[in-house]
Amino acid sequence: MHVIRLILSGAFDHYPGLQLVIGHLGETLPFMLPRLERALPTELTRLDRPVGAYLRENVHYTFSGLNWTPAFLDLLLQVGADRIMFSTDYPYASMTEARTFLDRLPVSPLRRNESLTATRSGCCDSDRAPA
Repeated sequence: MHVIRLILSGAFDHYPGLQLVIGHLGETLPFMLPRLERALPTELTRLDRPVGAYLRENVHYTFSGLNWTPAFLDLLLQVGADRIMFSTDYPYASMTEARTFLDRLPVSPLRRNESLTATRSGCCDSDRAPA
């Protein structure tokens, strides 16, 4: 909910280059994205873009130990592979299980590699820093 409050505050309109990283496959936000867009149209929010645009363009998502394939696939369909970063909840979750989950995802090697590349550089490039 804090991410939604941040979006509704207009922070991303004021700082369009601002990027956030949230864990646990988006804390259910990607699953709720269609409903959020229906409930919070731009006519109501007065934002420059629909709520979903901010969740797709200003937020990066990590696994954070939620090694559940259906939730990952929903996130992938909602935001794309370049927004998903591999992570674990170590020491609370097994590193081996997290890596096994990544290796067994029913996605192409290219998509899997995009997630790993985003972890290293995608959200933190200096050219994406807030204006």
